[in-house]
Amino acid sequence: MALPKSRRLDFTEIPVVDISKLVAGDDDSATIDAIGTACRNIGFVYVKNHGVAPELIDNVLAASGEFFSRPMEDKNKVVLDERLRGYLPLRYRSYEGEDNAATSNQEGFWMGTQRPLNPANRLDGPNVWPENGDALRNAMETYYTAASGLAGHLQRAFSLALGQESDFFARMFDRQQSLLKVNHYPPQDNPTSVSDIGVVPHSDEGGFTILWQDETGGLEIESKSGEWVVAPPLPGTYVINLGNAMQIWTNGEFSSTPHRVINRYGADRYSVPFFAYPRWDTPMKPLFDDTDDDGDVEICEAYQVRKWRRIFPIANIPA
Repeated sequence: MALPKSRRLDFTEIPVVDISKLVAGDDDSATIDAIGTACRNIGFVYVKNHGVAPELIDNVLAASGEFFSRPMEDKNKVVLDERLRGYLPLRYRSYEGEDNAATSNQEGFWMGTQRPLNPANRLDGPNVWPENGDALRNAMETYYTAASGLAGHLQRAFSLALGQESDFFARMFDRQQSLLKVNHYPPQDNPTSVSDIGVVPHSDEGGFTILWQDETGGLEIESKSGEWVVAPPLPGTYVINLGNAMQIWTNGEFSSTPHRVINRYGADRYSVPFFAYPRWDTPMKPLFDDTDDDGDVEICEAYQVRKWRRIFPIANIPA
């Protein structure tokens, strides 16, 4: 379906919300209201006191740094597969044949939930790991578990902010298809085209993203007026941004906001996004209206595959 119109307002700053009460199991109304306001007006929010141990990120960075430093011949042995597991090479192409075709000055490594291949669901399958990659596997799997826990707290907040039962989104994410990725952005000297930056302007396609970013900076968010607003690294926080799926489910009440990355700061940049996707058969339609017409509604599996095919042609995703 067409992406519902966003109700996003103009903004110049992204709020910071303390979610310590939420993490402790307290559905504090002030916390819920603050998150709901950010989701409606901006689509981005920082969260602090989130309960994720910093050493988990340290372990991911150390192990991924070792992997990214390997020769291309080694990295390409685990190149991205059709389920988005493995190595995404530097300067990959997206949106080929479209007006927004672009090169991303980024390399990454992806993983998801380890499952056997499933003919009913093209998203299920095993992860792909490099040779001598136990450190990377252990670090990413441990962090995936922690990020999933934080995602659960956020799902509860989103549900309550929308006036639903606290477990509304938890039921959709009970067999999640979420993905974890580690990004490495080499510095760029004076990029001159938006089609050749760290990541081309885009909105994430999933439900929401939990992003850790290092101190280098580079994340920029587009306001409704077209101004690009820097989302600087804030120690001890995550950046949470909503994806297009959330905008569809809420019929535009919650906003998915375009963003980009330009690493013009003279140092390597690392980030770790956790892309929260629901169960594979979740319908991609507004969920809070009273209509029962479910004819030809796309499910999340088909939606994800269709989007990934455009963004990551290197994965050779079958039609």
